[in-house]
Amino acid sequence: MKRRDVMLGSTALVLAGGSAAHAKLPDSSVWTAYDLGSSGYAEASGIADAIMKKHPMKVRIVPSGTSIGRLLPLKQGKATYGFLANELYFAAEGTYDFGVPAWGPQDVRVVLARPAGNAMATAGDIGVKSIKDLKGKRIGYVKGNPSVNVKTDAYLAFGGLTRADVEVVWFGSYNAMKTAVINNQLDSFSSVTTSANMREIEASPRGLTYPPFPPSDKEGWDRIRQVADFFEPYRETAGAGISKDKPIDLVGYRYPMIATYANANADEVYSLVKAIDESMDLIKNITGSAINWAPKVSGKPPADAPWHEGSIRYLKEVGIWTPEHQAWQDKRMERLKKIQAGWADARKKFKGKDEEWPAFWEEYRVKTLGLHPSSA
Repeated sequence: MKRRDVMLGSTALVLAGGSAAHAKLPDSSVWTAYDLGSSGYAEASGIADAIMKKHPMKVRIVPSGTSIGRLLPLKQGKATYGFLANELYFAAEGTYDFGVPAWGPQDVRVVLARPAGNAMATAGDIGVKSIKDLKGKRIGYVKGNPSVNVKTDAYLAFGGLTRADVEVVWFGSYNAMKTAVINNQLDSFSSVTTSANMREIEASPRGLTYPPFPPSDKEGWDRIRQVADFFEPYRETAGAGISKDKPIDLVGYRYPMIATYANANADEVYSLVKAIDESMDLIKNITGSAINWAPKVSGKPPADAPWHEGSIRYLKEVGIWTPEHQAWQDKRMERLKKIQAGWADARKKFKGKDEEWPAFWEEYRVKTLGLHPSSA
């Protein structure tokens, strides 16, 4: 797939260790992120501001409430980086909204991936103490956003629930769910704990609570991983109603992940990681979790796609990237190439109509590639 790098000019940077200055940042760059009010948008904006204070680069951020809306500008070459959620995983796998003929497995790469906790943000006035208490409640889903929807399915599974056990409420954008909770049109939806949306719900008459995901509940965690295998127990210490003195056991994953396509300019990607590393004094206080953007934290696998060569080059230079990380990278690249080759083979063998393709591809993934089903 061809795309045009957003590289209108360059600024030379001094490389680590005083080596020759070959790395470059563009004069202008376009990034995508979740919509206004999300922690992803806040952190994309804050990182852009921090870099622009130290380097003559202008950044424009394009917000979108859907996975397709965040990734399509990258595919089209209209943006270079996206602050993405788990749509990155689905795009690499060619599943869910990316399992249609127009998409398929994308040759995407991770630049940096911040560890994060995720929760079912739940109105505090409905008596929910555990995930199983969400039975019969109004649960938010977003059209065109498998990142949100699969997480929600996984979290319900922790409590032994499915969509059939709750009242599913569909929205056109992620941000709309916050307003719906405050207006008593929705009871719960998946979210990070540090976004401005959570502060608004916490301050509303309904209040805010997060049903926990105890690591000791092995059966619950087995059920989560049957839906999606990239989740781990995570003790959250920051966010609305959460502190180091009042932590809570939630679900760990990577969000946001700065992502791009494999053919993004490696020198530019290197320079972006370096610029973020050198701007952490300004970045660390953007949100309660922004300190985790430091490459020594966000520059380590696992994440939802392989890492970009430009990132790896910088991470190696500063001693962050280890042989264990490279082993993970090699395995992840092998999986990505297997899926890409499988997609090409399946497309050759497919003789049906476009609307029949997703089911054909799902069966091919499971039976021919030996991959887990992409839906619960």
